[in-house]
Amino acid sequence: MNDGWHSRGYLPHFDGGEISQFITFRLADSLPQVFLERWRKEFEKESDVDIDAALRRRIEIYLDRGFGACYLKDETIATIVQNAFLFFDDERYKLSSWVVMPNHVHILLTPFRGHTLARIMQSLKSFTANEANKILKRKGIFWQQESFDRFI
Repeated sequence: MNDGWHSRGYLPHFDGGEISQFITFRLADSLPQVFLERWRKEFEKESDVDIDAALRRRIEIYLDRGFGACYLKDETIATIVQNAFLFFDDERYKLSSWVVMPNHVHILLTPFRGHTLARIMQSLKSFTANEANKILKRKGIFWQQESFDRFI
């Protein structure tokens, strides 16, 4: 994949090589897709609104209310997520900061040469989803497919 703007579905993403990225990703049940679509339509009707920025703010407020199963409240699962972040620190990326919330995660990292943000996120989400589902004795989608990333 080339560096630059692209889409993996609904949201635009920027894979800029060795540029710091702030990423938010969330549990699959934390925010219904219908809400995102409704909010986007509402913002599109307004003039002089940065739709993407307004949507990000609305999403953050909603996620911070803790809707959904909030599997990340479980210390064991939160630790798996944290340890997954730390595992490839200084190998695939430079990890600057992270926080694990009950239904979503924020992470600030800088990919190293040869490691795209898309591949890093796919690896982190795949591993943590499989491990969390084992602990929870469940099957199915754990993380929302899309994530929100912003280059710094």
